[in-house]
Amino acid sequence: MSTAVDLTLMKKTAKVTPGVPAHARRRNAASTREAILTSARRAFAQSGYAGAGVREIAAGAGVTAMLVNRYFGSKEQLFAEVVEQTMTSGSIIAGGIMDAPEPGKALALALVKMTRAGAVPLDGFLISIHSASSPGAATIGREQIEAHHLRTVAKALDGKLARERAALLLAMISGFQVMRQMIGLSALAKAKEADLAALLARVFDTLIEPN
Repeated sequence: MSTAVDLTLMKKTAKVTPGVPAHARRRNAASTREAILTSARRAFAQSGYAGAGVREIAAGAGVTAMLVNRYFGSKEQLFAEVVEQTMTSGSIIAGGIMDAPEPGKALALALVKMTRAGAVPLDGFLISIHSASSPGAATIGREQIEAHHLRTVAKALDGKLARERAALLLAMISGFQVMRQMIGLSALAKAKEADLAALLARVFDTLIEPN
């Protein structure tokens, strides 16, 4: 949602209490909204779109299910905003890594580090994996990836077929996470980090360099 829409929603949903200043009501509405998003992000990462219920999310935020729907309209709209949140903060792509002097090397090092044994998978990755079987959630995920990660990476690439090369980079990142972090494929999970990073950097550079 845009900032303007958010402010409008806050004004509509904030309960007007006599004697309470308008700025305090807006602050309380913003805090409530953030609590719902935090609870939803946790629930979707753990159970996926289909497995996370609005009542569960509401309980985690300390509010009612009615209030969740009042703030976000529906579970689907809440999911869309949570996914967008994971795309725009807390991810290696959103952090500006494609602007590094050697993006292939930087991306490879970051990916190997974040998939170490015992490392907690990123919420955005877990949400995508656990929600992929839901057609509606998959559609939202695809739209958000195209609007954020794919757009960011493609914009950083010179040469032909930038979107296709960017999509392949994202597919490799996701596949590597699944194989090393989720499945624990021994050839990846037990490999020396320096070796993995060097191999990944070579593959990434092939896609990043103009053809």
